[in-house]
This record gives sequence, C-alpha cells and structure tokens, in this order.
Amino acid sequence: MSIDERKVGLEDPKMSGAVASTLSSGDVATKPESLRNLTEEEIAVLDRQLTRKMDLIILPVIGILYILNYIDRQNLSAAKVQGIMKDLHLTTQQFATCISILFVGYLPFQIPSNLIISRIKRPGMYICIAVMVWGSISALNACVRNYNDLVAIRACLGIAEAVFFPGAVYYLSAWYPRRQLGKRLGGLYIAQQFGNAFGGLFAAAVLKLEGKHGIHGWQWLFIIEGSATVGIGLIAAFFMPEYPYNAKILTPIQRDLAVWRIESESGAAEGNEDVSVLKSFGLALLDPKLIMLIFANMLMQCQGSIANFFPTIVQSLGYNSTLTLVLTAPPYIFAGFVYAGITWYSDRKNSAYKVMMVLISISIVMYIIVISTVNVGARYFAMMCLPFSSVGSQIILYKVINTHLARPISKRAAASALVNAIGGTSNIWMSYLYTGKPHFYKAFGTLFGCAFVLMSLLTFYRWWVLRENRRLDSGDPAQIALVMKGGVTQEQVDLGWRYEMF
Repeated sequence: MSIDERKVGLEDPKMSGAVASTLSSGDVATKPESLRNLTEEEIAVLDRQLTRKMDLIILPVIGILYILNYIDRQNLSAAKVQGIMKDLHLTTQQFATCISILFVGYLPFQIPSNLIISRIKRPGMYICIAVMVWGSISALNACVRNYNDLVAIRACLGIAEAVFFPGAVYYLSAWYPRRQLGKRLGGLYIAQQFGNAFGGLFAAAVLKLEGKHGIHGWQWLFIIEGSATVGIGLIAAFFMPEYPYNAKILTPIQRDLAVWRIESESGAAEGNEDVSVLKSFGLALLDPKLIMLIFANMLMQCQGSIANFFPTIVQSLGYNSTLTLVLTAPPYIFAGFVYAGITWYSDRKNSAYKVMMVLISISIVMYIIVISTVNVGARYFAMMCLPFSSVGSQIILYKVINTHLARPISKRAAASALVNAIGGTSNIWMSYLYTGKPHFYKAFGTLFGCAFVLMSLLTFYRWWVLRENRRLDSGDPAQIALVMKGGVTQEQVDLGWRYEMF
C-alpha cells in the first residue's frame, strides 16, 4: 500500500475504512499485540473513540489555560486604557519597555523549558505548576508603585509564562497525529481570540471597581485575573493527562493505539526514544529548515505584535475607555471563527502554503487602510480583519514545524522552542514602533514590508521542500543521503515519509 494512502485521515467517516485497512495491514511486528486481531472497521471505531476522548479532556484544559496565559500577558494593554500610565507616571517609552521586557524573559527560557518537558514523564503537571506560578506573579502587578517595580514583575512573568505555549504545542503533537494536529493547534488560537475578547469585556467591567477599597481599577484587574489563574491551574492539575503511553484516562488498548498511530507516521513515539538533550539541540541547529522557519516566525511575530497594542489602536478611533475595551471584543470573536475555518481547510486539504499566502495578502490590504485613512468605518473594518489576518498564518506555521521537524522527538521540542524564542524577539523592538496615532506609520509601514518578505520566504521554503521530496521519490541512495543531511531520519525514509502541505 502506498504512503499516500497512509496519509488519509480517520476523522472522515468516508475514509476511515481505507485508513484502518492501512493501519491494520502494516508491519505486524511493529503493531501492538492488542491490535493485531482487530478488523479495519474495529480499528476505525476505536480511533474515533480515542480522538473523541482526547478532544473532550485535553483540548478544554489546554484551551482554558491558554486563555489565561494570553490574558495575563496582555492585561497591561487594558491597564493602559484604565490609567496605569497616569498613576505610575509612565512615559510612552517606559510603557513600551514594560511591554517588551516580558519577552526578554519569555523567549530565551522557552528553549530549556521545552528540552525539560521532552525528558520528563509528567508534562501535564509541569505545565500546571507553571500556570500557578505565573498567576501569582501576575497578581503582584497590583502591588507595583513605580516604573522599576513594573519592569521587574513583567520580566519575572515572562520567565514563568515561557513554559506554556511551546510546551503546549509539543504536548499536543505528542497526542495527535499530523492529520489531526492542525485543528487542535487552531483550537489554541481560537481560545486565544476568545480570551482576548473576554479580556476586553472583563476589563471594561472591572473599570467600574475604580476606587473601591482605595484600589484602582487596573489593580483590581491584576488581582482578579491573577487569582483566577492560580485557582484554575490547581484544578487543571487533577484533569490534565500526561503522555499517551502512561495516561490513566485511557484504557490499555487505547494507550496502545495512541502510541502506535504516532509511531506509524514518523517513528518512535514520546517516551520511546533515547536521545540526549545536547544531541537533540545540536540536531535542531544543524537542520537547514530551522533557519528558514525561525525567520518566518520572526516576520509573523512582527505582525502578531498588533495584539500587544490592540486596545491602543482601537482607542485611536476616539472613543472613551469603556467603549474602547468593548470594541476590542468583536474582532477577536470574528478571528476565532475564521481560525476554525482555516484550520479545518488546512487539515482537510493538507495545505499550508496557500492558506498562509491568502492571510498575508489580506493583512497587507488592512495595513494600507489603517495608514491611509481616518474614516472610522474603514478603520474599524481593518481592525475586524487584523487579528485573524496578521496572526492566522502562525497557526499553520506551528503545524509545519511539528511535522517537518518531527523526529527525533527531543529535536522537535528543541526546534519548536528555538523557532518561538528567536522568532519572538521581534516583539521586543516592535513594541517601540506603535506611536504616532491614529496612523501609526512606523508600525504599520514596518508590518507592510515584513509581509512581502514573509511571502517571498515561504515561496522559497516551498521550493526547497518540494525539491527534497523529489530526491526522496527518486530512490537514488545518493539523493536520499542529501535529504537525510537536511534533517530526515532513516526511520522516516523507511516509513515513506514526505514533506507535506506545500
């Protein structure tokens, strides 16, 4: 049976029989004994039951934690609208530093964190402990009295939050095969957008607490949101499973299937490889794809920096603080629905390049609108489109990272962290460009240029991986050896693995 048949997804009932046949007729020596006597229909049913259980337990927990992660990271933007700059006597430059300093801790600590999470047996508990730590730090923002206090707290918050996003991406890729991963990563971003929407509405409500018990509204915001994060993180620790091979939520046969369907795609599953941390880090650095993906993510993070200043951008429409915070909600809600659509399409069509190019093209048009007009209707239309068009391509990119840099597993963890850490440095310097409202010429002019460079880079990456596929298809040992120098393992070659989605 061809490798193309093995790539069909079980989630489509019309295709489940063909896939189950592939799974059930593969190399019996690598198949768990508990699955060897099952028919293809029985394997398809078991696969659907397994996926449904994972979706009902894992996704809600990760989604809620990601909402909290993003709210606690972005609530300083809402606090600006509520008057924190006036109360702490901050200049515009100082506020930009408070935004960017979070990434100084957030970015470099992702790399050691992801190397740790790939080596421990309880990644779920590791993530939940980090949630409680950053929630406590976030609540301490209410105690700051000056610029120096705020900078120190934000730097510590970045270090604590560094665990979550790359860790969550790695964690999901340990549970879901690539045919299912896109929609689940999209679920994270959908949760992020609804978190942003809820955060804006919640901040508008908290504004009414201004002066209660002698506490400013922005202080109440940090106290309430930080305390909620600690409590929810503690509860999540009791529900979040670990790896498929040691998950107590699964029956023995479900554990066997969960591990085997990951192994059948790319090789050894989580918990079954023995590659040292230093070696995995070195393998990631030697992979030429990594440099391209880091640069791509850096350009995408430039576009995503809009989220750090979105309330400020909306405030340029001229409305009061409460209405400004309320108006930030609809664009994020709309983005959540768009993310659901693009991840469904990407998984269904196994496509990444086309989706990313369309989203980047839309963002270019929106940047032009913001720069060129002060018409409220036109600008708010652009703001409705900016969250999904400027951030949506990142969803697809993380799916690409976790499939094109799949093995060894610890290499994938290191690569994911490196892409997010180094690529995310653009958030630091972009924080200083959101000045000169209402047009924000420096910020949106930079984003306009980044978008064109990103489209060129993705087009080159597409040419590169298609060339590697042609080498693999040739069957020539010399050509295949060149591909293996580019990061593909012998195990992947034996499985008939190919670069997909481009």
